[in-house]
Amino acid sequence: MLLVVEKMLASEGIKRVELGRDEFTKRVWEWKEKYGGTITNQIKRLGASCDWSRERFTLDDQLSRAVNEAFVKLHDKGLIYQGSYMVNWSPNLQTAVSDLEVEYSEEPGFLYHIKYRVAGSPDFLTIATTRPETLFGDVAIAVHPEDDRYSKYVGETAIVPMTYGRHVPIISDKYVDKDFGTGVLKISPGHDHNDYLLARKLGLPILNVMNKDGTLNDVAGLFCGLDRFAVREKLWADLEETGLAVKKEPHTSRVPRSQRGGEVIEPLVSKQWFVHMDPLAEKALLAVEKKELTIIPERFEKIYNHWLTNIKDWCISRQLWWGHRIPVWYVVGKDCEEDYIVAKNAEEALEKAHEKYGKDVEIYQDPDVLDTWFSSSLWPFSTLGWPDVSAEDFKNFYPTNMLETGHDILFFWVARMVMMGIEFTGTVPFTHVYLHGLIRDSEGRKMSKSLGNVIDPLDTIKDFGTDALRFTIALGTAGQDLNLSTERLTANKAFTNKLWNAGKFVLQSLPSLSDTSAWESLLALKLDKEETLLSLPLPECWAVSKLHILIDSVTASYEKFFFGDIGRETYEFFWSDFADWYIEASKSRLYGSGGNSDSLVSQAVLLYVFENILKLLHPFMPFVTEDLWQALPYRKEALIVSPWPQNSLPRNVESVKRFENLQALTRAIRNVRAEYSVEPVKRISASVVGSAEVVGYISKEKEVLALLSRLDLNNVHFTNTPPGDANLSVHVVASEGLEAYLPLAAMVDISSEVQRISKRLSKMQTEYDALITRLNSPKFVEKAPEEVVRGVKEKAEEAEEKIKLTKARLDFLKSTSLVSQ
Repeated sequence: MLLVVEKMLASEGIKRVELGRDEFTKRVWEWKEKYGGTITNQIKRLGASCDWSRERFTLDDQLSRAVNEAFVKLHDKGLIYQGSYMVNWSPNLQTAVSDLEVEYSEEPGFLYHIKYRVAGSPDFLTIATTRPETLFGDVAIAVHPEDDRYSKYVGETAIVPMTYGRHVPIISDKYVDKDFGTGVLKISPGHDHNDYLLARKLGLPILNVMNKDGTLNDVAGLFCGLDRFAVREKLWADLEETGLAVKKEPHTSRVPRSQRGGEVIEPLVSKQWFVHMDPLAEKALLAVEKKELTIIPERFEKIYNHWLTNIKDWCISRQLWWGHRIPVWYVVGKDCEEDYIVAKNAEEALEKAHEKYGKDVEIYQDPDVLDTWFSSSLWPFSTLGWPDVSAEDFKNFYPTNMLETGHDILFFWVARMVMMGIEFTGTVPFTHVYLHGLIRDSEGRKMSKSLGNVIDPLDTIKDFGTDALRFTIALGTAGQDLNLSTERLTANKAFTNKLWNAGKFVLQSLPSLSDTSAWESLLALKLDKEETLLSLPLPECWAVSKLHILIDSVTASYEKFFFGDIGRETYEFFWSDFADWYIEASKSRLYGSGGNSDSLVSQAVLLYVFENILKLLHPFMPFVTEDLWQALPYRKEALIVSPWPQNSLPRNVESVKRFENLQALTRAIRNVRAEYSVEPVKRISASVVGSAEVVGYISKEKEVLALLSRLDLNNVHFTNTPPGDANLSVHVVASEGLEAYLPLAAMVDISSEVQRISKRLSKMQTEYDALITRLNSPKFVEKAPEEVVRGVKEKAEEAEEKIKLTKARLDFLKSTSLVSQ
């Protein structure tokens, strides 16, 4: 929000400093009032079932009170302190930024080789640096203790170029990489994190040459006031002119850039407020070790442990004009380093000042604000009005004891919430953390305004619907990034439409509401009871059994937070089992000759299975499922508050296997029809052959088989031996012990089919011969890329196989033609 307002002002030619703090803050509040509801509106449109009475804004009074309370408590315990240490400085934003807000990118640059004269000697030491402009802040020259090239210079001093003869010691330390550059390192502790640590270890001074706007200060002499990058160019030109420049060679460096503004971050020693993290991190680590906190996926526990084990003190002050002001006050005329007051508010601060310094004092508040993540880490209990909240209230803040968030803010937010929760309440704020991945664009790139690839969820909803968007995102795997493509969204929009159309079919298939008798009979059919299940016909028993198996699997996946698995399993069951198979099979009952009892059973199963599908899909697709649920007769409550399906409901495994045999037979017949291009409306005859048991249960579903396979119901025969005209039929094997014979003459004109396949075979042979000719050409094999040659070989092998199959079919057709003649 702050950046957006700054950019808006910049477009008007106005700088923040020109407005002043009060006016700038006013502008930010105006922006917040106008656009602050955008994200909330997006969340609502996405169907998040939040308790909106708990919605809070970061600077609401009760949150601000909790932030100040936490600061005071941590300071009183000695966990917050003030000091001058190296931080990441953003010259554009004019503030310190977190390590986690710095992104490193591999960028082309140069390695500058510069001569440093050894004092009192004609010799020079050549250093290699990517940042020559920081040489004004050099406090030492370092070499490796075991580097024989430079051992004789250790203990001497070197003259820093362009500094009018300033001397620095030549030292040795194992930190120096003998193999990088020339093996000689300039130590600029005011502008390099590693140099800073080395200087503190060795007791070297810290020399800062940089102003906070990225220009050099008066330590740089004639370069004072110039931008750091301009100095780099000018300094190199001067070094060349004075003969101190050796060479400039291309070099790729890891460049630190601000995640927010994009500018190059400057390591800078600055006076800031810090939180001492070790005691807090120790408790957070223990919470995971003792299984009080579970991170999902589990692999992120290692990352969490590594980060907290190696954690540095947290710089929590920011030099911005928007946010929670640091609750520290200074006394006018007193030393700011020692005489400051930490209080929950200005009134308390003034009271403390009067007690310590007398009534005749003036105080003013620290101008800095707190890091956003400091206040965010207090969110679980500050939202409830902490510290005026009971342990039970805090416990109930997360009814599911789970926090869902992106893995990219595991350390920004989650780990810090855990630390603060334990510190201030004695317990973790949640027991489970579910980490999903980033939503990237279709090419796998992180969304950013600079790339112009940011996808507005409201635009996506307009084109594809909320349910399709939610379902697409939910199918991602925990902790892994998801590429959001139009293809995925289109496919899941089709799924939403399929669900809607299936709902329309179910509703149209149910008895009229005025038919009280039919509804009494339908509702009396308890399909969750074993005795009822076993009395059902094969397709109905299969559909209900498969549903009950799915409910158990989905419920187990929910308990393990395998949301992607839930979506995929439910999708597969609805589309393949329910829509493609059972709905089609039910039409033989609804429109066939079975009578009202068969129709009633089918209606009951359609309603029972569909309403449970809606329950399973509701967390993924709340809008379409709720609409369909509300349309179902006798719904007394909304789907969102209806009970979850029961587990361990009865299922008949034998019926599942039997219906799978019927499916296999149907697929085999459909394949033959496709191979011989049989018109969809044409009904063909068939002889189904199998054991007495198999033929027995398949024959009971003759109407279903005929409907699904487009068979002539009056010419479907069931036997245990092949028919007499088997040699004139296409023979298909559906499964072990189940076969079918389809009279060829009833499907196609054999003579025309022979001509058609002969032409096709001739064309295939020509294409195959062309491939073989290329492969037999030494010029092609030797000069073409290996992958191209391999591709041609694969095409040739595939063509050869197709030719064999086509010849076999042609031979079969010719033999059939001869027999028929």
